Amino acid sequence: MSQFLSSIEPNIIDDEMVQKAIEEKCPEDLGDLARRECTNWKFVTELQLSFKSILQIDNLWPLENLTKLQLDNNIIEKIEGLQSLVHLVWLDLSFNNIDVIEGLDTLVKLQDLSLYSNRISKIEHMDTLQELQIFSIGKNNLTILEDVVYLRRLKSLRTLNLSGNPLCNEEHYTLFVVAHLPSLVYLDFKIVRDSTVRFLHSLLGKLGSSISQSLCFVALRASSLQKSGSQKHTTAFVEYLNSSLLFDSLYEEDREAAKLASLPGVEDLLQAYPCWFVSVCENLYNYGLEEYEKREAEVSKFYKRLHEILAVNQEESKRIISDFKSRNQRRLDELYQAGSGNLAESERAQGKEDIHQLWDALMTLEALVSNDLEELLQDFKRSIDVIASTFTENIQGIYPFHTMFCTFNQCRDLENEHHEKLMGIVIATLEKLDMDPFDESLPDDVQRLFEDKNTIVNIINTSHSIRLRKIDKRESDMLCNIYQW
Repeated sequence: MSQFLSSIEPNIIDDEMVQKAIEEKCPEDLGDLARRECTNWKFVTELQLSFKSILQIDNLWPLENLTKLQLDNNIIEKIEGLQSLVHLVWLDLSFNNIDVIEGLDTLVKLQDLSLYSNRISKIEHMDTLQELQIFSIGKNNLTILEDVVYLRRLKSLRTLNLSGNPLCNEEHYTLFVVAHLPSLVYLDFKIVRDSTVRFLHSLLGKLGSSISQSLCFVALRASSLQKSGSQKHTTAFVEYLNSSLLFDSLYEEDREAAKLASLPGVEDLLQAYPCWFVSVCENLYNYGLEEYEKREAEVSKFYKRLHEILAVNQEESKRIISDFKSRNQRRLDELYQAGSGNLAESERAQGKEDIHQLWDALMTLEALVSNDLEELLQDFKRSIDVIASTFTENIQGIYPFHTMFCTFNQCRDLENEHHEKLMGIVIATLEKLDMDPFDESLPDDVQRLFEDKNTIVNIINTSHSIRLRKIDKRESDMLCNIYQW
């Protein structure tokens, strides 16, 4: 990372950079007079300064009517220079090098704030953001789960993303967040499910009103279950498929998904889709465990037979050598008692013959055990090839008539079906807005999203492609693991 930073030239926001960004936003077919009017800083409401290698925020004070500011994918280290932008509603500072949340006190109208992928270790200095509805602070350095309690003071907060922080690895993470932020509708790009809330309420009912006591109970129980099963799940290549983790990962960094939930019919889609998807993953998980047991049984069978072959070989070798030693000892005793040179010469010749016979017997035994081991290995290889190929074919869904198996193809089918339905709703909404551009039934952030038809369609298609690639990646990981095994 340091090598990358050293290879770019840091910038500070200046008048030239701002003017150029404003002009790029103006339609090309505007006349000179209209373009000059468009680039009047007092009339500018949106500004995009992404991928500009900006190190320091400055010279934005003339943009007094700015409502949307994009400063993502820069090298900004400190939030500053925003005091005068009191009308800001949407601020994106994702993918920077920010260490501390600060400099936001005057942005009292802010509704959507992204600090995704920075270096922040504590949630603080946000007390004045009482209008904030969407807050993304995923992929930072948040380690203390209790710090989330700070967000209780933001009464309008409905969507929160914490994914990618170390605190998300806590076993009771989701329950803790939902318990302390009961107004949340979305957590980490998925709807807070009624089942989670009901489970939490049941714990509170059984254990009293102490949230911490309830969560300690959940944490201990989850921890014991995780310790007992995680190693087996990893060896079976199905780790986390018995939970919603794969589905949750599909919506990481998808900041627009939560906004579309207010469209008619989308909420029902977002309720049904995860249920079906997680169900397929759980079936894959169960199938993976069954195949793991088959592989383990085959390996166990191989080692059992291997030890049997070696044990028989060793016993037979010991018997042959023991017989040789007994004969040789008798011969020596006879020579000692006889004391005859002629007998000694005769016994010496017989001794040489016995040694040759011992050699032949041991080599014959070696050849037999070698053949047995070769046959065992070939049988084992054939069995493992069948098990592994059946496993890979089923999880890939190579043979469609095997409908009893849940495959990653079904995950992709569910994603494609969800995408088609969502796109249908979006197209219908666009047509409705064409007929009534002043429709007030949609929230402001959603209306802004629909200002440009191509933009919203491209956003949805891109998100869909990203989710398909993540499904492909999980399938590829599982296939690579079985091949390596």
